[in-house]
Amino acid sequence: MKKLYGLIFIVLLIISVTGLSQKSYSQTLQFCENVTESGNPISSSTVFNIGSNGGYFKFLVNLPYRVGTRSVSYEIYRVDADGYESYDNTIYQDVEPSWAWFWKEVTFYSAGRYNVYVYDADKNFLASETVKIQFN
Repeated sequence: MKKLYGLIFIVLLIISVTGLSQKSYSQTLQFCENVTESGNPISSSTVFNIGSNGGYFKFLVNLPYRVGTRSVSYEIYRVDADGYESYDNTIYQDVEPSWAWFWKEVTFYSAGRYNVYVYDADKNFLASETVKIQFN
């Protein structure tokens, strides 16, 4: 009986270790200073400093599949101190249906915390993330 429990323990241990080492393929939105030619972020962060005249950085979307549409939208909501969202802006981007990753340079003029939601042309949710903007 002890051998059976030992064998079960070893099998479960192997399954859990290999499961933890596998790569996750979920859709992501990242904020970064630039993007490589292969779609990797350069200087990725969730906090950016901007000047009093505004500042820009890139929104990078990575999908585990082709986007399958010709346009996407980024809905931006400002988040107040209590966590409530208020609509700020929508930015549209033309994309190719075969793309699995794409980026858009976006300029912010106001400090604050923002939730960004990405949708395809049919309003299917793709990804979301929060970014904090602060003045230098």
